[in-house]
Amino acid sequence: MAGLVVPDPRYQRSFLAAVEEVCGAHEDERYAGLTVIGQIGDFPGESFTAEELKDADTFSAYTRRLRTLADHSAWLPDGIVPATYLWWVDGEEYLGRLSIRHSLTPWLRDFGGHIGYVVRPSARGRGHAQAMLAASLPVAHDLGIDLALLTCDDTNPASRRVIEAAGGVFEDQREDKLRYWIRTGPAQR
Repeated sequence: MAGLVVPDPRYQRSFLAAVEEVCGAHEDERYAGLTVIGQIGDFPGESFTAEELKDADTFSAYTRRLRTLADHSAWLPDGIVPATYLWWVDGEEYLGRLSIRHSLTPWLRDFGGHIGYVVRPSARGRGHAQAMLAASLPVAHDLGIDLALLTCDDTNPASRRVIEAAGGVFEDQREDKLRYWIRTGPAQR
């Protein structure tokens, strides 16, 4: 059964296979998950190549770095907020990733939102995006986010359906981004 986990070296093989799928499909490289922190202002960004991540020690450092981004005491460049990174896996198979940004900068408020998600191409169309978004809402709630902002491109009807199925309420469109608010809630135990 699929579920959310923190990034872990044990998923190296299937993570790299997913990167290959994304890059092979000629999708925007951002969706591959190789960038830890994007370039912002004078900060050049932090990213890895798929080739670098084939090394077990480098992949371990990559997953460790992703986990540190949730730490509010860790240094982050101006304009970057703490974020919890989670992977959607089924057994040993990496299916996608999700990030929950703990707060919103002006740019995130307009275009990025609190929660972003990507499902690897071979796992799309099977309900994974909807399930992982639903599983992330209690995590967002535990981070103090009562209303989560989600955005999607106006040319992405699949993502729009995922957000609406999770209870997303459309607010407006800013440039090519549709903006939705979703009430989070505690995990049902």
